[in-house]
Amino acid sequence: MPSFTTTLLKFGEKGDKTRWMYIEIPINVTDELKPGQKKTFRVKGTLDDFPIHQIALLPLGRSVERITDGLEGGFMMPINAAMRRGMGKHDEGTTVRVTLEVDDEPLALSADLLACLDDDPGAKRHFDTLAKSHQQYFSKWIEDAKSPETKEKRLVEAIRGLAMGMNFGETIRYFRKQKLG
Repeated sequence: MPSFTTTLLKFGEKGDKTRWMYIEIPINVTDELKPGQKKTFRVKGTLDDFPIHQIALLPLGRSVERITDGLEGGFMMPINAAMRRGMGKHDEGTTVRVTLEVDDEPLALSADLLACLDDDPGAKRHFDTLAKSHQQYFSKWIEDAKSPETKEKRLVEAIRGLAMGMNFGETIRYFRKQKLG
């Protein structure tokens, strides 16, 4: 199981990733985990002493700067607020000890989301067309709610967005705009 130390990074203005916190995963680590892998895959392990599972490593892609720096390809791991709270680290530049292994456990979807989808065939049809990773975005968002009220609100928004044929990002932006307008 590979282990390494890295620092928390933060995207500036970068489309949907604007202001995301993340860590870069060294190429030698991803090659040890999944040799030759170029697509997203899931890992489990620890960030400092905080356990993680079913976390996606996302390809960083190619850029002139990355190739020049010898970092062609490679992966990054988004570090969400719950992970930062679990580690007790919130600031860009903070050092993190990372231990990873491949996580092949099947992704479990929210039982509440699935029950609501059963009540709306149009939303379910659209949900079923989404990639598994995109279905998981909805599920995780709903399950990460801190209160029953927030969970209920997210379920309603998810079902409405799916019924309108939207993906996760479109749904979030649509309802955020509704609140502001």
